[in-house]
Amino acid sequence: MHLADFIAGSVGGAFGVAVGYPLDTVKVRLQTQTRDSGVWECVRRICRTEGVRGFYRGMSMPLSTVSISSSVVFGTYRNVLQALHQRSAADPPHKAHIFLSGFAGGVAQRSLCSQVLVMSPADMVKVRLQCQSGGRRYRGPVHCLLRIARDEGPLGLYRGSAALALRDGPSFATYFLTYNTICASLTADNQQPGWPVVLLAGGVSGMCGWAVGTPMDVIKARLQVSGVSGRRYRGFFHCIGHSVRTEGLSVLFRGLTVNCVRAFPVNMSVFATYELVVRFLRSAS
Repeated sequence: MHLADFIAGSVGGAFGVAVGYPLDTVKVRLQTQTRDSGVWECVRRICRTEGVRGFYRGMSMPLSTVSISSSVVFGTYRNVLQALHQRSAADPPHKAHIFLSGFAGGVAQRSLCSQVLVMSPADMVKVRLQCQSGGRRYRGPVHCLLRIARDEGPLGLYRGSAALALRDGPSFATYFLTYNTICASLTADNQQPGWPVVLLAGGVSGMCGWAVGTPMDVIKARLQVSGVSGRRYRGFFHCIGHSVRTEGLSVLFRGLTVNCVRAFPVNMSVFATYELVVRFLRSAS
């Protein structure tokens, strides 16, 4: 069991949240609004009506929960890859093994335990607070959590969880495969990738992961604000059908530009922090 990867993933994930949260707020606003405004118009509107604090609404909860989920993703990925590598004795590991290990990390993050106890309610609260502007419906993360449970029932906290799960498996599989492919192509055999390679590979892998995951991210966000944004969806398939029918297929990629712009510095930071911590822990042991 590689415990260092769980610890390093946790630290890297928390740091990535702090770096990318303002653009995550912009992305959520773009995905959930009915009007087709651009990125800069959305940024100006938040600055004008809410100030800088508007970009950081609801950050406290994901800062803690993402560190947990990132720990699960990186730790699961590393240990599954190690198990597959030992069975095949291939050096370097097969790309199929990297893809499967990344997929396993994404699925593990949305496992029944983490989904029910932590991640889906935390993501619901984050999105509701990010979309809150003007009137103060929610006073903070805890008030938001309790009000959703009271007004919409306990199951209301898990709205959009299916889309969340469908997003993460393919997204993380692409994420780790891209990172390893770039590192392998730019690093000599049997050498650790240098820091410029880590930064480049981390940034590009984040962009590729979000290119795959954005359609389900849009559906997730819309289901999470259903009923409070002026629109109500009866479920996962109704949300997809209604969104595509009324706004066109391009609606599934709304926020993709922001996701990719945000993903580069965020995942550059995540992988740099991860590699720094994991190398330190392995050298110390």
